[in-house]
Amino acid sequence: MLWAMRSAPAIDAANPGIGAPALRGHAPPRADLPPFTGSELRAWFRAGAPELEDCERLLAWASRARGALDVAIAEGLAALCQGDRLAALACHLDDYAREVLDLGRSAALGLARLGRELRSRPLLREALRSGRVRLRAAQTVLPVAAGEREAEWVERAARLTVRELEHAVRRAGGGAGDEDEEWSGLDVALEPDDRTLVDEALALAGEALPGSSRMERLEALAQEFLAEAGTDAGEDEGRTLWPPFRAVGPGEGPRRAALEAETGRWCALPRVAGWPAPDVRFEETMTVDEVDALLRELATLRAGWDELLGYCAHVVKQSRLYQVAGFASFRHYVDERLGLPARTVEQRAAVEKRLASSPALREARSQKVPFEKLRLLARLPEREIGAWIPRATALTCVKLGRALDREAERQMRARRKLSVRMPRRIAVLLVAAIEAVRERTDRPVPAGRCLAVIAWHFIETWKRLERPRRTRSQEVRERDGGHCQVPGCSRRATHAHHLEFRSHGGGDELANQVGLCAFHHLRCVHGGWLRVTGRAPDALTWILRGQIWAGPRG
Repeated sequence: MLWAMRSAPAIDAANPGIGAPALRGHAPPRADLPPFTGSELRAWFRAGAPELEDCERLLAWASRARGALDVAIAEGLAALCQGDRLAALACHLDDYAREVLDLGRSAALGLARLGRELRSRPLLREALRSGRVRLRAAQTVLPVAAGEREAEWVERAARLTVRELEHAVRRAGGGAGDEDEEWSGLDVALEPDDRTLVDEALALAGEALPGSSRMERLEALAQEFLAEAGTDAGEDEGRTLWPPFRAVGPGEGPRRAALEAETGRWCALPRVAGWPAPDVRFEETMTVDEVDALLRELATLRAGWDELLGYCAHVVKQSRLYQVAGFASFRHYVDERLGLPARTVEQRAAVEKRLASSPALREARSQKVPFEKLRLLARLPEREIGAWIPRATALTCVKLGRALDREAERQMRARRKLSVRMPRRIAVLLVAAIEAVRERTDRPVPAGRCLAVIAWHFIETWKRLERPRRTRSQEVRERDGGHCQVPGCSRRATHAHHLEFRSHGGGDELANQVGLCAFHHLRCVHGGWLRVTGRAPDALTWILRGQIWAGPRG
């Protein structure tokens, strides 16, 4: 039976593993959360099951607790960016957040920015920490809530809807806030000869952009073709994305304002009190290990709330209870009722939906596979997930994602398809390039053949250029796939580092060099925090602050 909630449950203050006393009041409740499919939930909803309304109330309550923890994590991430703390951990901020805190890149960067800005926004910080202003509203007004107008914007953030705040921020010249960029998926069929051309062009683009993703290389192909065609599509944001593009990003309905007025800002829904942030402080005198330890404790608590949040979000979304409550879309419901960044909740709900129908994915979660890795495994067919669980446990998120991408590439070739997920700005460029190809013909041309023409143009242009002889540094980075070889690093390799310094007698042979990003080469290695010994590429030992190190671990 669905776990029913008539009121907020008592929190287990004696939750083991919670070190700081200030965090014990933020421990998540323990609950049995059985999986339900979408059809089961809709059947319950049609039958008028009261547990659904209880689940919605629980979701709103859990979102307040989750938001309070995010405020503390935001200040911790900002503290981590000070001085040499990140170099001492040998991690970029987003890589640390992904591997250690189980926090996605965009969420981590958004929270770090919030934490930095709050240092100079005392009124906004107090309102956010007390629970009077919610996270989504605070991030929306952040560009304008400063100086003499800070108090005014704090009051607006406390009483206006997110939609009203976004419009007010735009009018004030602060942009559109921290809205998530819309993404699209490209799916095209490619004949063998066309695939050969596209592959060759993507490989050439990879030489110019070592370590780049497939979508970045496609962007380079489209830009090259449009430059020759004399077409500038960069500002054409209103361009329609037709098949083979499919929308995979969030969509906003036009009914928000009308529904806000019609429902009296959802006055029929039970009010849920704000939740103050935990009383923890990240002092400048703290060591990097102290900041890291406190962030890990916050992340442990957040993970417990996230499981509850994702489950309840799945129930509310699949039952479509948000529509009956008077919201234009689930995204609208998340913005206004939950007060959290929409992508965060949507990702949690999507994984819970897959968990409901996937015993293999539930087994992965029972083996403590973190959420960011569960999201990657959720892409796989059910029959393949079990074989990937041991690798998901052993690999970093970065290596797991790259391994899954290679497997997806193999399967796409077998199906004679090219499938790429990309932000709208790149999709707009590709649409413009495909349309430019079609304008040159007097008959309809399939999208796959258009891509082959764009690829052929890139190849011909590249071959006409006088390419300089490859340096040894380029050879090293190409051998390493264009990626920084520090465990857990997601960046491109832009430098080649000598394992045995030339000043110590080391040579320029490939086995004595490894590809690194600028941060790890200059800040971490030459800064004295990180060492690497052995022979490249497969016999390397990394030493961080005197200890053998295999990368960041949660």
